[in-house]
Amino acid sequence: MALYDEAAQAAAAQVIARYSTSFGMGARMLSATQRRHIESVYAMVRVADEIVDTYQGADAGELLDGFEAEVWRAMTSGYSTNLVAHAFGATASAVGITREQTDPFFASMRMDLDRAVHDEESFATYIFGSAEVVGEMCLAVFANSGSGPRPLDADMRTGARRLGAAYQKVNFLRDLGADEDRLGRSYFPGLTSSTLTDAGVAALVADCRADVAAAEACLTGLPRRSAAAVRTTIDIYARLLDEIESTPAQSLAGARVRVANGTKLYLALRNSCPWTAPRRDTLQASA
Repeated sequence: MALYDEAAQAAAAQVIARYSTSFGMGARMLSATQRRHIESVYAMVRVADEIVDTYQGADAGELLDGFEAEVWRAMTSGYSTNLVAHAFGATASAVGITREQTDPFFASMRMDLDRAVHDEESFATYIFGSAEVVGEMCLAVFANSGSGPRPLDADMRTGARRLGAAYQKVNFLRDLGADEDRLGRSYFPGLTSSTLTDAGVAALVADCRADVAAAEACLTGLPRRSAAAVRTTIDIYARLLDEIESTPAQSLAGARVRVANGTKLYLALRNSCPWTAPRRDTLQASA
C-alpha cells in the first residue's frame, strides 16, 4: 500500500506541475508534507474542473458523479482505483477535510453543467462551492499537517474563504471572453464582455482587493513557510489585478492577461528571503 500511496501522490504532483505555475510555485515553498497535501487538493479540484470545462461530453454529469463517488470512497475507506481520488482521500483523512467542504464543491461543479448565466444568489452559491471551501481545504493543510484533524480557527477560516473567492473572481475576469466563447457561460451577474465598462472592471477589481486584504490580515496566523507560500500567490494575483485594471474593458475579453514566469519566481524568492527586498509597505506606498 505504501508504494500505491506514493504512486497516487506522484500522479497528483504531476497535475499541479502541468496546470499551474502560480500555485505550483507556491507549493514548492511549503514543507514536504504540506506540499504533498496541497498537490492532492489541487489535483482533485482540477480533475473535477476538467470534467465540466474540457471534456464537455454528454455524459459529463455521470463522470462527475463517478469521480465524486471515488473521492468519497477514498475519504472513507482509504482506497480508490482513481489515483487522484486516492491521494486526496489520504490528505482529507490526515488534515480533517470532510464533506462539509467536498459536497458544496461538487455541487458548484454541477452548476457548470446546466447553468450558463448567474444571478446574485446563484453566483454567491457557485463561488462558495467552487472557491471558498477550497480555501478552507488549503487552510486545513496549513493548520493541521503536523497535528492531525482539529477544528479550524473561525477568523482564519473566513480569511481562507475570502482568498479563495478572490482568486476565483480574478480568474473569471481574466477569462471573461473565453468563458463566453468556448463554454457559453457568463459568471458575473448582469455582465458580459460586450457590456463590461472600465468602471465595471474597476468595481470588480476593488471587490477582489477587499477580499485579498481580509485574507492578508490572517496571514500571521499561519506557519512561516505556509504564510510565505500564500503571500507569493497573493502577490502573483495582485499583479494580475494590476494588469486587468490597466487593460481597457473592451479589450479585456480578447486579451490573455498573465504574469511572466520570471516575475513569479522573483516574487517567490522575495517572500522566501524577505530581508533581500524592500519593505512591503514601502513598495505599496510607491505603487
